[in-house]
Formats: sequence, structure tokens, C-alpha cells
Amino acid sequence: MSGTSPLSGLRAAWRFAIGMFTVFPIRPGDTDGGVDRRVAGRGMVLAPFVGVILGLVPAAVLVTVHWLSGSALLAAVLAVGTLAWLTRGLHLDGLADLADGLGSGKPATAALDIMKRSDIGPFGVVTLVFTLLSQIAALSAAPALAPAALVAACATGRLAVTWACRDGVPAARPGGLGALVAGTVRRSRAITATALAALAVALLGSATALWALQPWPGGGRTSLPISTQDNVHLPGRSLIGGLDVTPAGTFLSTSLSTPLSTVLVLLLAMAAGLGAAALVRRRAVRRLGGITGDVLGALVETATTAALLVCALL
Repeated sequence: MSGTSPLSGLRAAWRFAIGMFTVFPIRPGDTDGGVDRRVAGRGMVLAPFVGVILGLVPAAVLVTVHWLSGSALLAAVLAVGTLAWLTRGLHLDGLADLADGLGSGKPATAALDIMKRSDIGPFGVVTLVFTLLSQIAALSAAPALAPAALVAACATGRLAVTWACRDGVPAARPGGLGALVAGTVRRSRAITATALAALAVALLGSATALWALQPWPGGGRTSLPISTQDNVHLPGRSLIGGLDVTPAGTFLSTSLSTPLSTVLVLLLAMAAGLGAAALVRRRAVRRLGGITGDVLGALVETATTAALLVCALL
């Protein structure tokens, strides 16, 4: 790979990142004969941008289902299911495997053996159920912010992988995905990727806030042709004098009142997601001796879930 042009190397890195983080079977080795650590490192730097693109699909599902059905819960369930399908469930599988390995309380070698098994133990099952329910509940709790929150969370999950592959983080095994990507990302590149991903999320958050405040169905303003003298109570909504006073309406009138407030919520959510992933990564490195593919998958889900929860809480 050392003789390839910069454009070819970038193309291979994109293919590696897309093949690793999505269901699409795109492999950089289809044309150049393999992947080295240099390509893998570039792919890890591009990971958060794959996350942004990836998050747009379930976000579209969420908006469409919510608009058609009026149910934030149903929209959240289908959006989370779409995201799991787009990632082949590999990150969820990694989360379950890491939970079983760390929950076993056994030494590193035995814990790594447990993580390699195809079955899922009780720790893994409980962790999966808790994670999926948390994601669904968070998305349904803040429907106005949910599309942007989902994209931000997807970017944050992959950004956690970028930081996990930086210099100084070892691999737990001599082979496998962890050994291929561990230590391949320089800190400066991780910082640059973080800044650019935050910028992309900020732009999306601003657009979401402006959209939510428009007087069309799905926007933050009441779009029903009701007189300002009427007090109306609809399922899930209360209109007093034509003003939406439901929790969703309150959220729209506060958190989405300005693009700046929306951006701040999303950036705080990204920071919280990265912080949660850092704690899990530190625990995994101490217990296992480094990172593995399962650890990276667990970091994706940890950061994603933490970011969504913060969006819902704020």
C-alpha cells in the first residue's frame, strides 16, 4: 500500500470505514489486495463522518414514522431498529460480549475467551435490553430534537472509536481488528476529527431548530387551525388559547427556541458520550490489557446511548 497515491489511500480508507461500520459489504481489499495499519488508521479518523451519514437514515425513518403515525414511541422503535440493521448488530454484539467478559470477573485471558464465544450470557442480555430501551426512551422523550440527536449520537459513537485507536492504547490480542487499528490514530488527527464532527453536528442542530420553529406540521409552532379562544385537549397534546402547553411544546419553546441553545445541547451530548466511552475504554484496557473489536463495538453503543440520554435530559 506504500506505493499508492494519496487519493487511492483515502478511497481505501473510506471503503474500510464504511465496510466496518455499516451493513454494506465494501472492502478496500477488493482491488488492492489487503488493508494495512496506515489505511486502517485513516479509516478510524473518518469513522465519525461515516456516523453522520449513517445517522441520517434512521433519522429520516424517525421523522417519517412520527409524521405518519403521530407516535414518538413507534418512531423511536423503528429508528433504533433501522440503525441496528444498518450496522448488522455488530456493535450491539460487541457490547454484549464485553459485558459478559467484564462481568465474569475472571482474569484477562479467560475473559477474552468468554468474549469470543458465540452465545450471550446474562450480563450481555441485561446490558443489551437496558441499552436498547434507553435509546428508544430517549428518542421518544424529546421528539423535537430526536432527529438531530440521533445523528449526533451516531457521530459520537464512531468518534469514540477514533479516540480508542489513538497512540498509547494497546491491543488486547496479537491478532484481530483490535491489533489492526490500535495505536493507528495520532492525537492531532483525533482532535481534528472531533472538531469537524462537532461542526457538522452544530450545523445540523441549527437547521433542526430553524425547521422546528416553522409553522408547518411537525414544526415547533402549533399548526392546527384552532381559534386562540379555544381550549383543546387532544391525545398527547393540550392547546390552551391556541398555545401548545404539552411537554413537547414546552421543549420546543425552550430548547429549540434558538439555534444556539439546540447546538449547545447537542455538543454537551457529544461530550457526555465521549466521556462515557472513555470510562468504558479505560476499564476494558485495565481488565483485558487493551482493545478488541468487541471493545470498539461496545464503545460505539456506550457513546451513542449516553449522547441520546443527555439530549433527552436536557
